[in-house]
Amino acid sequence: MKKILAIALTLGFCLVLALVAGCSQPAAPAATSAPTAVVTTEATSAPASAPTSSSDSITPGPTQTLPAIWSIEMQVQNNGEAINPMIITTFNGGKGMNVIPEIDVRVTRSDGVVENDRMVQPLYKGKEIDLAGTTANKDRVEIWVITPNSEKVKIYDQYVPFRAY
Repeated sequence: MKKILAIALTLGFCLVLALVAGCSQPAAPAATSAPTAVVTTEATSAPASAPTSSSDSITPGPTQTLPAIWSIEMQVQNNGEAINPMIITTFNGGKGMNVIPEIDVRVTRSDGVVENDRMVQPLYKGKEIDLAGTTANKDRVEIWVITPNSEKVKIYDQYVPFRAY
């Protein structure tokens, strides 16, 4: 009888300790650790280059397809704000997420200004690049992927409308 009582008291004491330990830990550090990692990885990406005027064509050209083992998904859209139009390029993952070393994004705006930026490793789903756009529907976006073989492949070349209805 004493053994059962000793075991019951020990288990009860352990349960109380587990509850107290679980309730006394603040939930905030777990939420803080994720944004800290995002800020750190964003700091490793290269800064946007200064806008330059260019006589480059704003007509989209042909694109290529990455091999299936290196495939990635990108999403390009305009934020639709007339005061501060931005073109947002978002990385949505893919099989090549861990092997593609660099993704270059180039925006040729309808006013002739060209802006460049790039995403570098570590790539993660939701990583994005924001570049200035215009309110016209003739902003051209090109996405170039540097493959593990150091080849440059254009996977996206299209106009991005200011607003999609």
